[in-house]
Amino acid sequence: MTTTTQPADTTAPVEVPVTYRREWQDGFGARGWKLDIAIGDEFVIASTAYTGGNIPTSVLIHDIVDHYLCGFGLSGHRDEAMALIQLRERTGTDIEPDYAQMVDEDVARGLINGEPLEEFLPSDLAQQLPAQGTSTERMRALRERIGEQTLRQRLIARFFELGEQGRQRAQQAWQRLGLDYAKRPAIALALQHLLERADACWMLEQDIAAMHGQFVITPTRCRLEMDGQTWKENLQSGQ
Repeated sequence: MTTTTQPADTTAPVEVPVTYRREWQDGFGARGWKLDIAIGDEFVIASTAYTGGNIPTSVLIHDIVDHYLCGFGLSGHRDEAMALIQLRERTGTDIEPDYAQMVDEDVARGLINGEPLEEFLPSDLAQQLPAQGTSTERMRALRERIGEQTLRQRLIARFFELGEQGRQRAQQAWQRLGLDYAKRPAIALALQHLLERADACWMLEQDIAAMHGQFVITPTRCRLEMDGQTWKENLQSGQ
C-alpha cells in the first residue's frame, strides 16, 4: 500500500494580521473584520464572512487576495481598479457594474481617493479640465463640455485601463512572497472557509467583543490563528 504525503512548504509563510470587533467605532458601527493595515483608513469598512451574489468569497478575502497580496493599497480608486481585475480573473465576475458605480458616485463628482484628479483621468480629459475651481466644479465643467454619457463611458474605460496596468505588478508581488499566482482561486477559497468557520463557531457563538489574529498562507495550506485557536485548511487541487 502506497501512502501519499503533501510536499513540505519550502518558503516562509505569509502572515496577514487581522482584527475582529463586534462593533467598530468608525461611524458605521459594523460588526466584522479588518486587515490591521486598514484600521486607520476611514474608507475601509469592516466586513463579515458573508459572500455576495455569485462571488464565492467575502470582501475581507478580496482585500487580502486581490489587494494586499498583490501589493495594492486598500482604498484608492486606482488600487480598486487593479484589484477588481484580479477579482474578475479568479472568480469570473462581471466588474463593469463596480466600475460604473465608482464613476457615478465618486469620479464624475471629482472625488478621487489616492491621487490628484489630473493623474487619474486620461491625459486628453485632464487637459480639458479648467485650471481653477474645486474638483467637483472642474468635473462639472468637463461633463458640460463633452457630454454626460461620453464622460461616463470614458471613465469606465479608464478604470479597465488602470486595472490592466496592475497585472504585472500583482504577479511580481506574488512571486516575491513565494506564492503561486495561479493558485489565487484556491488560496482565496481556503481563506474563506477559515473565515466562515472562525466567524460562526467562535466570534458569534462565543459573542466575542474584540480579538486580534492572523491568517498564515503557504503554498500548500492556510490557517487562521486567534487567541490560541487555530483553524487549518489545505489548498484544494485543481482550483
